Amino acid sequence: MKTLLLSNEYPPNVYGGAGIHVQYLARELAKLCEVEVRCFGEQWEDGADGKPQVHGAGWDRSGYTAPERLHSVFGALQRCLEFNTKAVDADIVHLHTWYSHFGGILAKLNYGLPMVLTVHSLEPLRPWKREQLGGGYDFTLWLEKTAIEMADAVVAVSTETKADILRLFDVPEEKIHIIHNGIDLEEYQPSHNPGRIASYGIDPEQPYVLFVGRITRQKGIVHLVKAIEHLAPGTQVVLCAGAPDTPEIAAEMTEAVNRARDAHSGPVVWIEQMVDTETKVNIYSGAAVFCCPSIYEPFGIINLEAMACEIPVVASAVGGMKEVILHEETGLLVPLEQQTESPFEPLDPSAFAQDLATGINRLMADPELRARMGKAGRQRVVEKFSWERIARETLDLYQRMTR
Repeated sequence: MKTLLLSNEYPPNVYGGAGIHVQYLARELAKLCEVEVRCFGEQWEDGADGKPQVHGAGWDRSGYTAPERLHSVFGALQRCLEFNTKAVDADIVHLHTWYSHFGGILAKLNYGLPMVLTVHSLEPLRPWKREQLGGGYDFTLWLEKTAIEMADAVVAVSTETKADILRLFDVPEEKIHIIHNGIDLEEYQPSHNPGRIASYGIDPEQPYVLFVGRITRQKGIVHLVKAIEHLAPGTQVVLCAGAPDTPEIAAEMTEAVNRARDAHSGPVVWIEQMVDTETKVNIYSGAAVFCCPSIYEPFGIINLEAMACEIPVVASAVGGMKEVILHEETGLLVPLEQQTESPFEPLDPSAFAQDLATGINRLMADPELRARMGKAGRQRVVEKFSWERIARETLDLYQRMTR
């Protein structure tokens, strides 16, 4: 058995949950079968010592005269073509995010491979992407629909994602398989390094509430920033947030953070650069509470990361987070009533920000409750979300498809 994974993200170019998923799934699958990864970038690994083969596809846009917002769309198609002009000798092709979908379609039709597609998020449920892609967003809607409906198997990362697929696409239910995301339990565990986190401007002696993620509408970070004015006086806030989707949301974030600093008596630390995994684990481990205010979240690997580091989570009750976080056991789920005409914005943003703050304040005021929830969170990820388990479920799906 050889599987070919197609992905936009792969180390060292990882900026979101899908990239983390491919990184760790490839590593664990390589212990069970032969794995080749074709991805965007200049990566090249020969697959020795039981590791995945990795082949990156570069991107030359020096001749592009199309609008800037379309470059990522045409660049994806260019690299998906390159994925296939190099001969394919795999038994199955497995796609991750719309960036790789055209490559999978080419591999299915030209090489006759069964095609698996993991849904990490769905384009119809991310309408704010039009800000980033312009008319390219309409193309990604078409491409995703075409690939999902052509796939021989579709992997949903949560029960709610499966329901979304059935609602939005013409896919027989028997083709959809739920396989969760996972966590590296050795890499993500409590690891305290006060000196390292202090180097980022964090006071390690003062409890803090933490956010980790990209600056995007989907992650709801602006709502958390607006909640800061409602936090208990003196609460330390750490925002480990970078890679804004657009200049507009970057400017909105800057303005919101400045207002929050003016209105709040405690420190608001904003770490704008990407940090390495070891540092990220130290930052998680030093936190008192982790907050994930996403307005759309098919799964939410960042919650597993925090829980693995024994940190309780306050999160919006959306998507797969309702399957990961046990309310009142491993954290608190905050109801999010969304607009009907624009279903991916809170019906009352001020009320949502206030509710986030209420949950955070409750945990920040109760160290014993935080400790109990943190221990329960670690136990939950140990039992349910190891990458080894997820790789075996994925291989079992491959084997059923190729019999």
